[in-house]
Order: sequence, then C-alpha cells, then structure tokens
Amino acid sequence: MAEITLKNIVKRYGDGYPAVNDVSLEIKDGEFMILVGPSGCGKSTLLRMIVGLEDITSGELRIGGKVVNKVAPRERNLAMVFQNYALYPHLTVFENIAFPLRLAKTPEDEVQRRVKETAELLELTDHLDRKPANLSGGQRQRVAMGRAIVREADAFLFDEPLSNLDAKLRGQMRTEISRLQRRLGVTTVYVTHDQTEAMTLGDRVAVLRKGVLQQVGSPRELYEQPTNLFVAGFIGSPSMNFLPATVDGTVLDTPLGRFDMRDRRKAEAVGDRTVVLVGIRPEHFEDASLVGDDRRERGAVVKARVDVTEWLGNELYAYVPYEAPADVAAQLRDLSQELDSDQLRTQAVVALDASSLISPGDEAELWIDTSRVHLFDPATGENLTRDEERAAALGRLADKEREAQRRAQRAEAEATSDTSDEDEDKGGTETAAG
Repeated sequence: MAEITLKNIVKRYGDGYPAVNDVSLEIKDGEFMILVGPSGCGKSTLLRMIVGLEDITSGELRIGGKVVNKVAPRERNLAMVFQNYALYPHLTVFENIAFPLRLAKTPEDEVQRRVKETAELLELTDHLDRKPANLSGGQRQRVAMGRAIVREADAFLFDEPLSNLDAKLRGQMRTEISRLQRRLGVTTVYVTHDQTEAMTLGDRVAVLRKGVLQQVGSPRELYEQPTNLFVAGFIGSPSMNFLPATVDGTVLDTPLGRFDMRDRRKAEAVGDRTVVLVGIRPEHFEDASLVGDDRRERGAVVKARVDVTEWLGNELYAYVPYEAPADVAAQLRDLSQELDSDQLRTQAVVALDASSLISPGDEAELWIDTSRVHLFDPATGENLTRDEERAAALGRLADKEREAQRRAQRAEAEATSDTSDEDEDKGGTETAAG
C-alpha cells in the first residue's frame, strides 16, 4: 500500500486547453478516494496520469513518497480496472487472472496459490475454467478486479468500472467493491460520474469541474456543507433546488413565497447583496398537512401550485414551476447543462411522504426545514452559509470511522494469520506422528 500525493498537477494538450488545471490532492495510505464530476471534467485524465498512461505537463506526483513523473507505468506497481473489463477472450478465467503473474515469471506454485485465493475472495472458484464470453457482466468485472488484486499492487485504480452494467447489478457490485476494499485495505482511486457511487463508496470524494478541483471531503460533508453552487448541485439526487431571493433581515422572498430562516448568522452572511440563490434539497420539503405542530414550528410553510407529481411507492415527487429573472434563469440553465441534467424550465422538485394526497394542479402547502437552507452568491457561486466548524467536525468523524475500520481490518488479518499458523502446526505434527 502507498499514499498518493498530487501537487499542482496540470495536463495541457497541444491546443493549450488544460484538461486538468492545478490539482493538489493527498490520498492517504489505505484510503478509498473517489474522483467525481460531469463528463469532460478531467477525472479520467487525472487517473491516467497517476497510472502513467498520460504525461504530466507540470506539477509533481508522488507514490509512497517517491516522485514518479517520469517512471514507466509498469514500474509504479499500480493495478487498474477499466470500464470495458479488458479481458482476453481466448483465455480462461484462471489465465486472465494469472496473466500479470505470468508476465512477471512468477513460479507456478505461487501462481496457483494466488489465483485460487483471489478467486475464492471474489466467488469465482466455480468459473475458473470458463471463458469471458460465457460470463455475465458482473462476473466479467469481478475477473478484471481479480487480475488487479492478484498483483498485490500498492494501489488500485478504477475507471468507471460499473458504467456498462444495468442498474440492479451496479448496486450489487458497489457493495462488493466496498466490502473488498475494506477487507484488503489497499489505497484506491475510483473515477465515476455517478454521484450515487461517490456517496456510497468513498472515504472521501473529490469533485472536479472543468479540470479544477472544487472540494474534497467526506460524502456527508459534501452533502451537508458544499463549498459552492456547483458542488451543491452535483451532490444529491434529485439535485438541490436553487431559488432566486431577496433578503429582508432573516426573511427570504422567493418565487415559492416568503419565509423566515430564523437564523441571524445566515442573514448576516448575505452582506450588502440584493439577490441571493437559496438552496433547498428536495428532501427538506414536506406536505405541511403531514407535519406535526412541534416540527412545524421549526420550519416555515409556503403555498405553491404543483404542476406534475410522481408517486414511487416509497415517496412522492412534486414539481413546482416558478418564474425567475432572465439572468438568473440563464445561469441556472447553464448550471443544469453542466451537471448533465438539461433542465428545460425553472422548477423546484420536492420529495414528500408517500402518504401525501397532493395532486397535479393543487395549490399545495409545503413545509420547509429552514435549518437546512443554504444561501449562495449568484455572481461567484460561493456558499455564503457554509458552517466551517460543522464541516471540520464531519471530517473528523469520517477520519475516526476510517481508522476504526482499519483497526478492524488489522485484527481480522492477524486472526486469519494466527489460524493459518495453527493449521500449519497441526498439519506438521500429524505428518511427524505419521
């Protein structure tokens, strides 16, 4: 295992365009780091620079404390898993997994041992004699992962490994990758454009936009305390709603109505700005008729006309169109396109309890959890109400959880080693007795 440190990394192509622009990032030993962002943000380019498949224009890349800018890919001891599996169709599963060991001229008994251990870990033992064409998509991806694991590399690099799988299989493979990484404790860098994968897999997540690093933190920190408009819009599904508003003390005047934030700190953060963008996540709304009196007093109620509803069994989505100033509407459209959502109109999406009876065309009363509201500067996208103390606390919590997991991994490894030693001693005694 090894830590990976990127310092002011730049990748500039022949036309001068910086695909990756001044990225500095420290990936800790044993950490699961996610690189996430929309198409064309530079995440795959950054991964390819780490593994050595792309040259670094400027900056410094260290793996295990050693500068590797000019080191050949095969000498970096990194294992990469690609989106398209990259399996050899004429080889069996066994030989596909064993391929890097064959290249390294590993002794046959060692090849047999390591491939069988890896196959058992990935539940591929019954498929070792099959060819890739006879496997499912999930099995093929596990073979590709096995080929990476068997090398005993310092770090694993995943380039959108689940994008070729259907939704149900992606969910299953997410769980398998997470469990495997926790068990092996190997430094892992994982590229995806799917923010659900980012939120469920990573110890920390690095969000990229047009080659520039926007924010690095635990999934919970990015969700609760986004640093800017882009991160707030990208993390979370459905995306955060952004409403133009004027501020009068602690009262916000929005297209959905006026409501009081009841938070002097947030009001003071607005300064002399006349217009802000109010960020409210869909799940921080509720049908007001379903909110008890105690909870109701901790938020605010607005009236809005619902255009469309979607009942999903476990929740109800309601869509509320609204009018916005032309410049703000254009900014929100640009952000929507950059986030790959291409929203056709300014509208708020609210997630309600499935028991709600709100229907299309209703003038609905919606409750808002005002304690979860964010205010953004329309000009810069900066989150004016980010709570740095809360963000730091969430970071410490993530570090504590990661360290607890690593202690559990070490204890499990030691227990397994002790058991193996006992078995060997027992076997030796029986042989001597025989």
